[in-house]
Amino acid sequence: MTTESKQDTGTRTINAAEFKATCLELLDEVAESGEELIITKNGHPVSRLVPYRVQSSGFIGRDRDKIRILGDIVSPMPSEWFEDSEDVDKDLF
Repeated sequence: MTTESKQDTGTRTINAAEFKATCLELLDEVAESGEELIITKNGHPVSRLVPYRVQSSGFIGRDRDKIRILGDIVSPMPSEWFEDSEDVDKDLF
């Protein structure tokens, strides 16, 4: 007797007793399908089984080992860099 169902969101649910009996099989299913599984007890959600995914490192620090900063990057640029530029307010430098 299976007590598995789908919630309104389309997420599969299963009661804790059946999860306990078929745990290893369900772990394989979730890993292969990529879909989460909600585990319920007395009809109330108590846990969620989701596939493991390696998180990307994100944008910050991605090129940490590829870029080298040489010199002072904090001080303003020297004014001679802007001598020929007409769009720059030379009083700022």
